[in-house]
Formats: sequence, C-alpha cells, structure tokens
Amino acid sequence: MIDPLVVALAFGAIFVVELPDKTFIATLVMSTRMRPLLVWLGVALAFLVQTAVAVGVGKAASFLPADLIHGVAAAMFVIGAIILFREARTSDDDESEQEDEYAARSTAQGFRVVVTSFLVLFAAEWGDLSQLLTISLVAKYDDPVSVFLGSWGALLAVSGLAVVVGRVLLQHVRLAVLHYVGAAVCVLMAGLTLWEMTR
Repeated sequence: MIDPLVVALAFGAIFVVELPDKTFIATLVMSTRMRPLLVWLGVALAFLVQTAVAVGVGKAASFLPADLIHGVAAAMFVIGAIILFREARTSDDDESEQEDEYAARSTAQGFRVVVTSFLVLFAAEWGDLSQLLTISLVAKYDDPVSVFLGSWGALLAVSGLAVVVGRVLLQHVRLAVLHYVGAAVCVLMAGLTLWEMTR
C-alpha cells in the first residue's frame, strides 16, 4: 500500500537536493542543444534505473537493526547537508565549467538524443546524494514503493524544470541558494530521524 506521507517526504527531500545538482545543469545544457522532449525521456529512463537500484539497496538495508538504520540515515542526511553547504560556496563559479563540459557532449540527433541523455545522466547519478538519500529513506521507512514514487517523481520534476525553465530559473535564483536550501532540508531530515529514534 502506498503511503502518501512517505511519497511526499521522499519527493520533498530529493527535489531540493537534486535541484542544485550537476544533473540539473547537464539536463539544462543538453535540452538547449538537442530536442528537449527526447532529452527528458532519456534522463527520465536513467533516473528510473538509478532510483530502482537505490530502492533495492535500501530494501536490503532495511533488514538491519532499526536503531542502526536510523543512525545511518541520520548520518547520511548530515553528510548530505555538509556536502551541499560546502558546494554552495563554489557552485556559482563551477556552473559555467559544468555547462561547457556537458555542452561538449551534446551533439546527437533523433533516437541518439535519448541514448546520449540516458548515458550522461546514468553515469553522473552513481553515488549521487539523491541516490544515497533514497537508500536511506527506504531503509528508514521500509516502504520501497512509496519512496520509489516520491524519489522518481522528484527527479522527473527537477529534470522537467531543467528542460522547460532551467535557464530562466538560474537567472533569478543563484545556484548557491539552492544548495543552502538543500542543506537545510537535509538537516531537518536528520533532526526528524534522530527525534524518531528517541521517541
């Protein structure tokens, strides 16, 4: 049975963590140089596979003792907050370098656009913070279907934003601000996890 609260928590946590991520920049750049809908399809398929892998690992981890799972989940959220906070200081400077890097890969046409987009995002997402948080959420809530729906939905929304309004968004909101918001959400999730451990 799907738990709407877990879906919403997974969606919110992954959305704010993924928004300032390199995959947002990659999707944005590829969609300005290739057909946006085909880019989004390739990205969506890559996220589907990556989320399924993360959910599978998280489900396997859910067989561990509950206190250990909650402790590891809280630690992952804290580490995520630290990573996002540190990246925020240099993210605005690094943005143009990332755009140049992904622009160099963006020359495909037709069905190759889907394959290229899939491969770029599939490679970029391994070990990514959103994947690690998905693993933590599955282990914590032991609800793989709800976490999968929330996480994949968030990734689809972020990549859709990148395709449709990414350039406009980055003109009005600094990438560093998005990193700070993501870090704050990670701290909030860590606090919530610790509070649940002490109840």
